[in-house]
Amino acid sequence: MNTTLTPTTRHDTTQSTTRVETQRPARRVGLIDRAALHLGMALIRWGRRPDRALARSERRASRLEQTLIDHDQRLALAQQRAREREQIIALAYLTRIR
Repeated sequence: MNTTLTPTTRHDTTQSTTRVETQRPARRVGLIDRAALHLGMALIRWGRRPDRALARSERRASRLEQTLIDHDQRLALAQQRAREREQIIALAYLTRIR
């Protein structure tokens, strides 16, 4: 099993190994493409501005505060109606006794 199937000497290729470098022409960006690129970058910068996140959290906080205020007002109104109902029932009961 010591038989070598490939030749032990190196063979030079007959093809030319030098590569011809061809330079591609520089691709120019059109005016519309350049404007679209600048617009896209401006929109990305505008969307990532830091005061936007602050405004969002402030809106969320004010919405939460408004919800709590509304809840407190509804609770106070329900308590007032319950007191009025109790007074009406007590008055009706007292007028029947007489």
